[in-house]
Amino acid sequence: MSLATDQGNASRADGRVFASPLARRLAKEAGLDLAALTGSGPQGRIVERDVRRAQQSGVSAAPAPARVEAPAGMSDAVVRKLFAPGSYEEIPHDSMRKAIARRMTEAIRTIPHFNLEIDCEIDALLHVREDYNSAAPQGADGAPEWKISVNDLVVKAMALALQRVPDVNVTFTQEALLRHKSSDVGVAVSIPGGLITPIVRNAESKSIRDISVELKGLAERARERRLKPNEYEGGTSAVTNLGMFGVKNFSAVINPPHATILAVGAGEPRVVVKNGAPAIATIMSVTLSVDHRAVDGALGATLLAEFKRLIEHPAAMLG
Repeated sequence: MSLATDQGNASRADGRVFASPLARRLAKEAGLDLAALTGSGPQGRIVERDVRRAQQSGVSAAPAPARVEAPAGMSDAVVRKLFAPGSYEEIPHDSMRKAIARRMTEAIRTIPHFNLEIDCEIDALLHVREDYNSAAPQGADGAPEWKISVNDLVVKAMALALQRVPDVNVTFTQEALLRHKSSDVGVAVSIPGGLITPIVRNAESKSIRDISVELKGLAERARERRLKPNEYEGGTSAVTNLGMFGVKNFSAVINPPHATILAVGAGEPRVVVKNGAPAIATIMSVTLSVDHRAVDGALGATLLAEFKRLIEHPAAMLG
């Protein structure tokens, strides 16, 4: 049953339905199909009273959308036929590998990625790290009480950059952007059979030493598969670093619900131009993958520029 008024139906030939935001929200909550209603607002626009009247009159709920299965690619049987029997070992997927495959496939299919790359000079960062570590007192076992890594500084820089460019510290939903107050930065950790991204909560307000200690604990529990859900679920962005493997640069797949992920390459000596003359500097390339639904190019570039400024002036992160 649908409601008739003197204003006409709000559906157009192109399938669009004209309705006020409030009417859309109420119809969604009630499970009503807006296309089945007739609007009494200007030019047939569906307004709140039309939805209320439909509820009272028993208009049918919106039909469930048809489930469309994405192409699954070649079947297992077809793939196996491409290789000679006995030429391979078959390793069944465990639950972690299945979860990774599902989430990454979902991310690629549903998130429109774009990438931004920038080079950061890290000589000052390396000097600060060396000085900071050399100041660590020795514990009872003779080992230094702390030893921070370049990755610890990268996490801190990312957290501060998100605070200074808050419109990138967001999560996309169908109804709105969620702009987060804190920088909860995930850090990709390789574990047997896959990877996981434990999260440093409120990383912007923690010292480099605290971030370093927390990351070591998270990584240890991750490898032992002892992480609690609140230690790896959520987060606002992530960092993944393959520099220790000699990878110069790469782009990463965004891990929902994040809107960005920063891929960090190896620092290496390169020839640069300073004051009009060639010089040698240690350069680290980083690539920011961005969810274009939530963040546009100029805004992503602003975040990356702020990250570069912090990395190249690391004293600003130690206060």
